[in-house]
Parts: sequence; C-alpha cells; structure tokens
Amino acid sequence: MTQNRMLTGGFKLGTFSTNCSSGMTPTQAPDRWVNSWDNNLKLGKMLDAAGIDFMLPIARWIGYGGPTDFHGGVLETMTWAAGLLASTENITVFATIHTTANHPVVVAKQIATIDQIGHGRAGLNIVAGWNKPEYEALGMELPDDHESRYSYAQEWYDLIRKIWSSDKHFDWDGKHFRNIRGLKGDPAPVRGSVPIINAAGSPQGREFATDNANFLFTPAIDLARSKEEIAALKAQAAAKNRNVGVLTFSHVVCRPTEKEARDYVHYIVDENADWEATDNLIRLQLAHALSFPHDLLTQIRYGFALGHGGFPLIGTPDQVAAGIISLHEAGFAGTTLSFVDYVKEFPYFADEVLPRLARAGIR
Repeated sequence: MTQNRMLTGGFKLGTFSTNCSSGMTPTQAPDRWVNSWDNNLKLGKMLDAAGIDFMLPIARWIGYGGPTDFHGGVLETMTWAAGLLASTENITVFATIHTTANHPVVVAKQIATIDQIGHGRAGLNIVAGWNKPEYEALGMELPDDHESRYSYAQEWYDLIRKIWSSDKHFDWDGKHFRNIRGLKGDPAPVRGSVPIINAAGSPQGREFATDNANFLFTPAIDLARSKEEIAALKAQAAAKNRNVGVLTFSHVVCRPTEKEARDYVHYIVDENADWEATDNLIRLQLAHALSFPHDLLTQIRYGFALGHGGFPLIGTPDQVAAGIISLHEAGFAGTTLSFVDYVKEFPYFADEVLPRLARAGIR
C-alpha cells in the first residue's frame, strides 16, 4: 500500500482544473492551457517527481461561452484519475463527482477500482450541485434550495459508505434511493475509504462538509476574514469530534522579477481576457455579486479573469513563497495552484519556490 499524501501532515499543495480547457484562466492568449491527455500526463509526472501532494479536477459538461468557450473542453474526471494513478507513484489524484449525475452504487465501485490502481492514492471530491444550466444540459433539474441538494448528497454518500463497509449483502430503502435489494460492494478502497473534499459556502453545505469531508474547499479573498472563517469551521467540526482541514485555491504567476510577473498578468488579462466567459462565470458563481461594493466587485472580476478568483500569488519566488506562507499562517491546511500553462511554468515554481517553503518549515 502506498502512502496517501492527503492523510499525512504538512501544508498541502496541489493543482486544480488541469482537465479543463484553459485551466483556471479565461484568456484568449494563445499560450493558454491545452488540457490534452498528453499534457496532463506530462504534468502529473512532473508534480509527482517534485513531491506535490494532489491533483484535483473540475467536473464539467458545458463551457462558459465567450470566444474561448472557457471550460468547453473537459476530460472526464474518473477516467482521468485512473490514467494518472496508473502513471504516477506517490501523488494523490481526486475524481470530482456530481451526486445527482452519478449513481452511488456505480461510484463506490469506480472509486474502489481506481484506489487499487493507485495502491491507496485515490480521493473523492463530492459536488452537491450549483450550475443550473449544466444540469439542464443533462436533462436534469437542480433544486433551488440547498436543503434538498444536501439531503440528496448525504444519502448518496451514506450509501457509498455502507457499500464500502459491508461484507454482507444488504437492502436499502431511503428517501432518495429506494428498493435497492441484495447489494454488496467488493472491493472496498484499500484503506476502507478515501480522502473526501467538499466545496461548501452555504450553511447546509458546511454542515455536510464538517460531517463528512476530510477537507472543506473555500476561496481566500481577505485573509483576516479567512482566519475567522477557518476558526469557526474547525470549531464546527470539533463539536462533532471531527478534524476537517480547510483548503483554498491560488493562481501563480512567478517570474525572476516582479515587473516580469506584472507584465505577464497585464498580457493575460488586460490585453487578452475573455470577458464574456468571465462575466458568465461570475454571474453563475456569485448570484449576489451586485451587492458587493463596486471596488471589490472590480477586484473580483479581474481575479476571475486571471485565475477563476483564486488567491493571487504574483511576483518573484520570494513573493510567491511569502504568499503561500501567509495562507498557512491564516490557518489553511493547503492550497491548489494554477498556472496559465502548467507544464511550462511549474518547473520554475518547483525549482525556486518549493525550496523556500521547505526552509520555512511548511513543506
């Protein structure tokens, strides 16, 4: 059995959205990320060799429009994870699964299978649903209320856990899954389960995450606010006798000089942003964005055009390392990293930033 890096100590680093066209950056620049399997495989081996902890995909079926149709091209996450787990040695690879689009009996078998492929390195990112047009593209209805979404997700995951833990056939008659007869799951994951991630912003979502997940995934916009948020989430989990780490996501533009980094940001966003796709993304993800102060809304819009709203890590290796250390000091358990071109930019990050994080004692 191989060690699962998400179950060990230390500040976690991963990548996000490499299975999606343009990664995390809705730009029209010609050097934007190409999400081919060959690029993902090349990157996965780079990350593995550098000691990066995990890779996290986004499950998507339709894009956000605009000239680039941001996220219009997507590699399916379960098969993507299987291929990467078969081709790497140490990195944890997550599959991102929407509960209402994937039957739990099937998912339980799929996750157990890819965990065997990776000798215990699989993970599961559970999505209870948020993107209504995407559900319509699947011929499905997304409930407007969070209670319904998370009631379904809870029973969905309860059934998966029952499958993984049962050594005898069983029946299941619940609210959402009924008349299941003579079910037995074999095999189970290598350790009986896998690390669970859940992104949650609503009160119902955070109840679900603190009940079930190993890691809750949330944005970092204001680190002072993040400190309070993380403390509250950890207290919420502790009241249930659970320890839940809080992860965030970041976007990296690391260059030898700050001017080079800022010039590249200007090129990617000011000169080449796909503003139509960016605004479609914001409209879907921030339903109440118009209630934000105008200056903050402008800041968020620019950040979405650069890196999907991720925490900006822009500048020299010292500056980028300092930004990551600030996330650690705020209480985050780790962060994902995105780049405009992951394969092209990650080696410099690995050579220059990772040693600084090691010297700081967080890696």
